[in-house]
Amino acid sequence: MGRFLRVAVLLLLVASCGAREFSAPRNLEDACAIVDERPRYLAAMRATERRWGVPVPVQMAVMYQESKFIGDARTPFRYSLGVIPVGRQSSAFGYSQALDGTWREYQEATNNRRARRDDIRDATDFMGWYMNLTRQRNGVPLNDARNQYLAYHEGHTGFARGSYNSKAWLLRVADAVAARAVRYEAQLVACRRR
Repeated sequence: MGRFLRVAVLLLLVASCGAREFSAPRNLEDACAIVDERPRYLAAMRATERRWGVPVPVQMAVMYQESKFIGDARTPFRYSLGVIPVGRQSSAFGYSQALDGTWREYQEATNNRRARRDDIRDATDFMGWYMNLTRQRNGVPLNDARNQYLAYHEGHTGFARGSYNSKAWLLRVADAVAARAVRYEAQLVACRRR
């Protein structure tokens, strides 16, 4: 084998080791299919449940709503005059769609400066941390997917002010998140019995 070919093969191997899977799982409607396809998702969510107490189905339902389990998800671009891109709607990024400032707050609070929003373990840990703050600051139980999502979307202060009450669309989304959490929970219980 020629030297060039050996170097090319080595570079290809190194590059493939660093590649990450950012696409959504194939069947987002079935929690069992998600965890069968991406077992590391379930491992990350169980670790978060052990550390922070947030049930796996609540994490899954919020992550579905925020990013559809896409690791490098970003908000859409905003346009001036309908055609000139002027930046993204927000700095939300990754599985958890955490904003830049909130992510830095999480990194400082957990002493995890290397945490990445496109890493499923860090993203679920962030969600656990944030939802615990929601419980502490706003009294929302960790298994209350609807109100945890509203606080996640509006922020702790916005949630405390009830800013979501003037957003009928957001209330519908929160109801859908709660229903998805219930459905995911039933599916996960059923697939454990298989």
